[in-house]
Amino acid sequence: MSSFPRPDTVLVTGASGFVGRYVVRELIARGYGVVALVRDPVRMRRAVPDVMPSQMTLVQGDLHDADALRRAAGLSRATIHLVGIIFDRILRKQTFQRIHVEGTRHTLNAAVNAGHARFLFMSALGARADAISEYHRTKWQAEEMVRNSGVAWTIFRPSIIHGPDGEFMRLMKTFVTFRPVWHFGVIPQFVPVIPYFGSGENRVQPVSVKDVAHCFVASIDKPETYRRVYELGGPQTFTWKELYAACRELIPGACRFKPMLGQPVPLARLLARTLMRTPLLPLSLRFNVGQVQMSQEDSVCDIRPVEEAFGIRLRDFRFELSQYADLIR
Repeated sequence: MSSFPRPDTVLVTGASGFVGRYVVRELIARGYGVVALVRDPVRMRRAVPDVMPSQMTLVQGDLHDADALRRAAGLSRATIHLVGIIFDRILRKQTFQRIHVEGTRHTLNAAVNAGHARFLFMSALGARADAISEYHRTKWQAEEMVRNSGVAWTIFRPSIIHGPDGEFMRLMKTFVTFRPVWHFGVIPQFVPVIPYFGSGENRVQPVSVKDVAHCFVASIDKPETYRRVYELGGPQTFTWKELYAACRELIPGACRFKPMLGQPVPLARLLARTLMRTPLLPLSLRFNVGQVQMSQEDSVCDIRPVEEAFGIRLRDFRFELSQYADLIR
């Protein structure tokens, strides 16, 4: 397969987010320049204080700002598109359709018009046309646009992504300890049990954020990954109960006797419809019907294609957690 010239500068959307911060650092470590499309430049600088201003160009705007996208794409030769949401926030105009589908369309158009050599997209494990959740269906719609764009694309579908500064592990720490979740910064709220939906026997395959960032950046100039879809997971699979047990064992301050409590799926769906409309509950403790539905599906994959394509051994969840557990805030 023929290769494009190595792009020297990469546009990253979602650069200030959890995965984005690791991707930015990985790009710089490998000698790439970075253009970050961000809504808040100050927040971006704070997110990666170790990155020098000369190593990263910031363009203020979002996926629906055509001028900002055009400027950002014009300053770069490849795109890593990471922006995504896990639930609708209608009042902020953040819906699955608007972010996953329309946002990807705008980003693709800007990349194609700027003549980008590569387009790398973060989808999700479970994305498919007939998925039960709108999250997965809109990720699939975005994938279809990427596949039909004409640019040399690569799509990654990760399972749950973990790391010390990610929202998922902060939530795990909240669940297995008795630390409060602070609402509006002043109202403490406690989670008295470790909750799960249904039987808790569905399986997940947590993947390290470091491995996700490595694969994205390594694939930029790796021709054998062009026009390929890669599913990403760690080397271990867990039921939700097993995952909670591992977190309870390895996270400092965890309460070994805090009970696990399963919510029947019909009740969880009813609660989801209520909680998403409850402003007095912190966002980190809210969940929607789609998340309940997704929790009833396995989120696992065959990792051999990724390990063979990138020549890596994906990181073990338990070992990684034991190394960074003290850093979870």
